[in-house]
Amino acid sequence: MLNARQAPSPSAARYERGPIPVGAGIGLRFPHQKFVAETRPEVAWFEVHTENYMGGGTPLRYLEDIRRHYPISLHGVGLSLGSAEGLDRTHLKRVRDVVARIEPGLVSEHLSWSIAGGIYLADLLPLPMTEEALAVVCRHVNEAQDVLKRKILIENPSSYLQYAHSTIPEWEFLRSVVERTGCGILCDVNNIYVSACNHGWDASAYLAGLPETAVSEIHLAGHTVKEIGGRHLRIDDHSTRVSADVWRLYELALARFGRVPTLIEWDTNIPEFGVLQEEAFQADRALQRAGEHAHAESA
Repeated sequence: MLNARQAPSPSAARYERGPIPVGAGIGLRFPHQKFVAETRPEVAWFEVHTENYMGGGTPLRYLEDIRRHYPISLHGVGLSLGSAEGLDRTHLKRVRDVVARIEPGLVSEHLSWSIAGGIYLADLLPLPMTEEALAVVCRHVNEAQDVLKRKILIENPSSYLQYAHSTIPEWEFLRSVVERTGCGILCDVNNIYVSACNHGWDASAYLAGLPETAVSEIHLAGHTVKEIGGRHLRIDDHSTRVSADVWRLYELALARFGRVPTLIEWDTNIPEFGVLQEEAFQADRALQRAGEHAHAESA
């Protein structure tokens, strides 16, 4: 296992862009909490899933200890911004309580829905890209921001099927949410690549369609390819290293959005912490190259 005290990140001297350092963070999962709390590895920041810390107990105590030494971002998975029946206000208040306790640098949620008839579904389900869905999402983003008293970031989804009656390209849908609510975007580069491959989109055109100044965080993760129904489908399962194609798309994202705090996500078949550090170091090097290129252009 890598000890980051012996493997300094290229982002050790970082420029600041908002409350989260412009460096590579790691998605902190339960198997690594104790290690991080006890060894304080060289990582720019950590992101956690908000819902994992609503119940208190040992996980929250670990997070509070880690928060004293690292910036933290909260990433929600259960607010269900696209649910037609409205937000679960009890859940939103619980999110607010975690935000008040942890004081994160960023708060984010997904462009998806996961609640129907009061029942939570075990997935982040895609939305029809229609004017009706857009109105619902904007209403819920405004409500969430009012309750949390802060701007939130919305993450673009990964998808495997499309609604036949969708009328708005996904990137334009996101742009409209930003324009109507003042929220920001969490640009998941792996999700863009996965969806582009599954639907025949142009991934670079997707990036170009997002509002440049709205992107305040980037996610990177691994995916797998499965043959389903005679076609190859890319599955966003966060179970492997970031692919070479996604790294190349990340370079394009940095060229468009500038140096943005970047997270390495790994949720399935979680490896030892050193593997995550290696991925984070690679993202740091890309951020460093993007900074050098921007400096050369401005000189």
